[in-house]
Amino acid sequence: MDEPGPGLNFHEFELDDRLLRDIARLGWISPTLVQEKAIPFLLEGKDVLIRARTGSGKTAAFAIPIIQNVLRYKTETAVRETSVLVMAPSQDLCHQIAKVFASLTYSCGPLIRVADLSSKEEKATHRHLLAERPDIVVSTPGRLRTVLADGTLNVRESLRCVTIDEADLMFTFGFEKDLKEVLKHFPPVHQSVLCSATLEEDVTQMKKMVLRNPVILKLEEPQLAVGTQLTHYQIEAEEVDKAAILYTVLKLKLIQGKCIIFVKSVDRCYRLKLFLEQFGIRSCILNSELPIKIRCHTVHQFNQGSYDIIIASDELMAENPALVKRKSDKKPSTKQLLQQTEAESSVSRGIDFQCVSCVVNFDFPSDLNSYIHRAGRTARGQNNGSVLSFVGIEELELKRNVEEFLQTLSNDAEFSMKDFNFNFDEVEAFRYRAKDAWRAITKISIREARIKELKMEIFNSEKLKSFFEENPRDLQTLRHDRPLHTVHVQEHLGDVPEYLVPAALKPMVDIMNAKRKKKMSEKYAAAKKRAKSDNPLLVNGIDYMKKGW
Repeated sequence: MDEPGPGLNFHEFELDDRLLRDIARLGWISPTLVQEKAIPFLLEGKDVLIRARTGSGKTAAFAIPIIQNVLRYKTETAVRETSVLVMAPSQDLCHQIAKVFASLTYSCGPLIRVADLSSKEEKATHRHLLAERPDIVVSTPGRLRTVLADGTLNVRESLRCVTIDEADLMFTFGFEKDLKEVLKHFPPVHQSVLCSATLEEDVTQMKKMVLRNPVILKLEEPQLAVGTQLTHYQIEAEEVDKAAILYTVLKLKLIQGKCIIFVKSVDRCYRLKLFLEQFGIRSCILNSELPIKIRCHTVHQFNQGSYDIIIASDELMAENPALVKRKSDKKPSTKQLLQQTEAESSVSRGIDFQCVSCVVNFDFPSDLNSYIHRAGRTARGQNNGSVLSFVGIEELELKRNVEEFLQTLSNDAEFSMKDFNFNFDEVEAFRYRAKDAWRAITKISIREARIKELKMEIFNSEKLKSFFEENPRDLQTLRHDRPLHTVHVQEHLGDVPEYLVPAALKPMVDIMNAKRKKKMSEKYAAAKKRAKSDNPLLVNGIDYMKKGW
């Protein structure tokens, strides 16, 4: 079958004006390769298997034709019914997909309704959402199986399209049985779409279950950006030096822009956050134990620029995906279920971080796939990016495996990660500071930091708001609980005296300090301007503050 011609623009797909308006509002100028190839086939109603690397625009590739087809159905019938189901393996991805649909249907108003069933809400909440007969339902297979089985949702007559995103993770997350049960509730004729970053055995098996005579789009795209778009750095460092190096490169602005730091466990997230706090470096945490709304809010804050550094754990999926596979007939143990829940929140997969300039592997990933997906958080679209990996002696073999893959990717047998030149002799004072700060963080302080975060979520919980209004003493008891043993922050550590800065970096630091002084001078000048001319005490006070600064 002939593929659509090259160089298409969104308006050439003959899309509805409302959809084109929302595409323009999102700032999308032209379709990505996967969108250009997939949209025409999906608009024709064909079954499609899309294989494209992370960050290539797969979500919009299936969302745009789905919305266009729903708008076309609306001109044929006034009956409101659920005609589209979209499945993804985790709550985070479902929320992200639902958000894309909401953005692309903004101009449609109430004409197209989207429901996200992935949150762990009460059955009554889902029943209320589905009673309005949303046109598009986004859900995990497990949640969808529940509402189909109890009759809350019935799509035997209305279903026109089924889309499964991140198909290569579905069986890994133990959704094989759920998918088979869900398929029993579908009509015999409907359009099916599978999206996956890989074409592994599980995807091939799912293809046989779901697709009929599909168009297979195996795009000739590398799994990662290549060439100068994505630069790979490595620095050999053991545990004792990792924190010192990270503190130095962040404080001296050797890493610019937004940064994601990957660690191997949730405790490491908090340890690293407490460490950076001692030097006035702000960061936020994303891990599997946070509630879904908080995780989405954290990603949103990072994307909006409230934080430039996010510390993420994706420990389980990175270490051993097989741990979360269910046995075909055996009931999983409590431990396996807990591991599965943690795995579903692996942040190296699918989550849409925007404009990330650098990924730091503070803990080197334990396999090639994890490295690929971590590195895929940066250099997305046409943006450039870099990856800095800390490599210990025990991780040299893993690094060699990654380099062999990168050699194949770049068609260069001589390719290797660039050395991140770091001379500890020039920054010995930074190292001394960092070691003291790292040792100051104990298991107790990590535990207390996690308790503090949980308490904040309890205070901010909408569900508990009415409970605390009826039981104010419980709220007061919680607020006046014993003080937390957080790490003592010494304010002077947030500044970098000039004598600590290596000679080679002094020009850069001088420029940074000049910008800071200019900003502060403008701040005090504005304060003086606001001061009344007949109040010399206030003006003199401002001048005194400026001298002290």
